[in-house]
Amino acid sequence: MENMPIVNGDDSSRLPELTWLIFESYADTPTVNRLDRCPLPNKEAIVEILSDLNEILFPGYRRRDRLNTSNVLYYAGNLIEKIFESLSVQISRALCGCGEGSSCDPDKRIEYEKTGQELTYKFLARIPSIRKMLSKDAEAAIKGDPACKSTDEVIFCYPGFDAIVVYRVARALLELGVPLIPRTMTEIAHSRTGVDIHPGAKIGEYFFIDHGTGVVIGETCEIGNWVKLYQGVTLGALSFPKDERGELVRDKKRHPTLEDNVVVYANATILGGDVVIGHDSTIGSSVWITNSVEPGSTVVIERPKLVVK
Repeated sequence: MENMPIVNGDDSSRLPELTWLIFESYADTPTVNRLDRCPLPNKEAIVEILSDLNEILFPGYRRRDRLNTSNVLYYAGNLIEKIFESLSVQISRALCGCGEGSSCDPDKRIEYEKTGQELTYKFLARIPSIRKMLSKDAEAAIKGDPACKSTDEVIFCYPGFDAIVVYRVARALLELGVPLIPRTMTEIAHSRTGVDIHPGAKIGEYFFIDHGTGVVIGETCEIGNWVKLYQGVTLGALSFPKDERGELVRDKKRHPTLEDNVVVYANATILGGDVVIGHDSTIGSSVWITNSVEPGSTVVIERPKLVVK
């Protein structure tokens, strides 16, 4: 840093020297550039794909007014074709960019393009089942929040539902073996909603996140049916074990399991891969849990003493 030139307000003559220093840093820190390697998926394209998918999942709710049974087939057909073309490209780039090797083999690229199209078709074939899951999640929101008046309100207004939508999409792609894109999608939702759901988590039917902001659901979480979480809930790892080389052990269950009909209130923290919250349990606000809880339990902290002056 001591050798970096100082550029004055209107002095651009030293910019070539500064550019050269930055160029040299590319060789010094090769782990944070992808020069001469296969390109990764385009994040802006993934954002657009998610937007188009919302139109397919919830026709008539977003961009296009006056959709009806007589014109929706044409409208959906155009969108599906657009998604197929774009997602195929992004998946092929993910397969190529995340594979072994540092350069693009032309024969491999053709193979990746073909696989990208096959996986995209398989994903689109899952849209009807994803819609069924999301209809159940919307039902859970209506039944879980007395302030909710309709499905329209859930789809339009609830950030927790938005995050679940992206999770369901990303989870389907992950199950098909698509790398990188599922995590990119859930992180896009994280930045928009404040809800961080790893696509590796296994989440059952009728899932509801109320208020949403600050919720964290780790990669190896397992969540049953009719589970409700409030804002600030963390389902995380208690520790990060390492192997004999000091590397993190990754293929291990690190996050808790929540069985059916569990409610977790605001700012509760549940940590550990061996922790099981038994069915029909209620976890109160701000508790810290690192041990399993029997079914039908209610867990709360002692009421603090309030001092009013």
